[in-house]
Amino acid sequence: MVLLLLSLPGLAFSASAKDSVVKIYTVFNSYSYHNPWQTKGQKTFHGSGSVISGNRILTNAHVVSDQIFIQVRRTGQAKRYTAKVEAVAHESDLAILTVDDASFFDGITPLPLGKLANIRDKVAVYGFPDGGDKLSITEGIVSRVEHVEYAHSNAYIIACQIDAPVNSGNSGGPVMKDGKIAGVAFQGMSGEQVENIGYMVPAPVIAHFLKDLRDGSYDGIPTLGLSMQKLENPEMRRYYQMDEKQTGALVNKVYPEAPIQGIMQGGDVILAIDGIRVENDGTIEFRPGERTFFGHVFQKKQVGDTIHLQFLRQGTELGKTIVLSKAINYDRLVSHKRYDTQPDYFIFGGFVFQPLTLNYLQGFGNASNWFLFAPTELLDLYMNGEQEEERRQVVVLTQVLADESNVGFQEFGDNVIVEVNGQRISTLADLVMAFKSNKGAYHTLVDSHGFTLCLKDDIVRRSQKKILQNYHISADRSVNLR
Repeated sequence: MVLLLLSLPGLAFSASAKDSVVKIYTVFNSYSYHNPWQTKGQKTFHGSGSVISGNRILTNAHVVSDQIFIQVRRTGQAKRYTAKVEAVAHESDLAILTVDDASFFDGITPLPLGKLANIRDKVAVYGFPDGGDKLSITEGIVSRVEHVEYAHSNAYIIACQIDAPVNSGNSGGPVMKDGKIAGVAFQGMSGEQVENIGYMVPAPVIAHFLKDLRDGSYDGIPTLGLSMQKLENPEMRRYYQMDEKQTGALVNKVYPEAPIQGIMQGGDVILAIDGIRVENDGTIEFRPGERTFFGHVFQKKQVGDTIHLQFLRQGTELGKTIVLSKAINYDRLVSHKRYDTQPDYFIFGGFVFQPLTLNYLQGFGNASNWFLFAPTELLDLYMNGEQEEERRQVVVLTQVLADESNVGFQEFGDNVIVEVNGQRISTLADLVMAFKSNKGAYHTLVDSHGFTLCLKDDIVRRSQKKILQNYHISADRSVNLR
């Protein structure tokens, strides 16, 4: 996606910024989640980026996701150079590329990183949108600063809205203010009721990503690991024994392995984080007169940092300091879209098992209609399912590869498996172990509707090699399960 901004007078363009913007050519090959041992075949995509300190190129994660080959080209030049991904943050839709040929960076002045933009700030967007091959420079203003859902990851993070559309090709390009990077163009909105709405990943989120990488690894954006509810209803506040001066957000549930597990519980009310008051609508004031989601306080920190929580439990105010040990979205029962990694799968007697993911659901249609054709039960689990101690994944029998050994079962597919050989299934690894540890002559599977399937162990094992060969499958399981 790209940013295309309407021209405004009075904003000077920087020659050094122009020279520091690059066009990125990506060849990618995504995995097929409906046949997880295969890929869909290579496709191409182009985006934009900018050179920053350390001979690095800053761009969007979605510009280089599932990449197999990347080239970059400087503004005004013809030669392309091979590049590679050094680091990627899918949550915040950011990535860093490097070029081994040091001559690529000759004469380039790296772009410095600025600060969080203010509303009404004028900005210039640099990049290579569709419709031409030369650098495009357009202008606009910042119209909002607030939390939004990042389309690439579904993560809820602060972003800046710009009064301009975002189109394909500008993705990853710098949004400049006063000669510094104010953000990276990354997504936009379109439709009959929408006009001139684009977004940039703001400078503080970029700075968080770069700081995270200093130790050589990416840890992510912290989370508390809870679900919350607004407390705008006065009777709700009285029920939870809040006085007239107290405001806060209600904790509905604490997820397994959450940083606050054993410290907070459902029914607690978060009053303040690091001394910053949480209002009844779940927001905090991050600048005078500007509010956003209270998660902004801990999302600014790094995984491993600490925060202080003030909360109310049955009328008693408590305070605890916790370590932010988990990254955003770790606690989902069904993961959002995955990139750069092979799908998890296991095949036993032609039965194909996978953990449910958004990737799998999107395979039931195209980008605009998949949710109309995805199985209702699976869609509901993606939208509303919550992780619990005894259930960390939704394990699905996605299809049965036809063979004489599994006659009568070949119409099964998209069944949620809850039990194998008498063992409750929490993860795909549990399912593999349940098959492996069984000593009986038969294997039994039970799905979420109570249907039972029986497989004879010796027949399955005799047919396994033939089934894999017939369907040109090199391994009966994904790499992480071997």
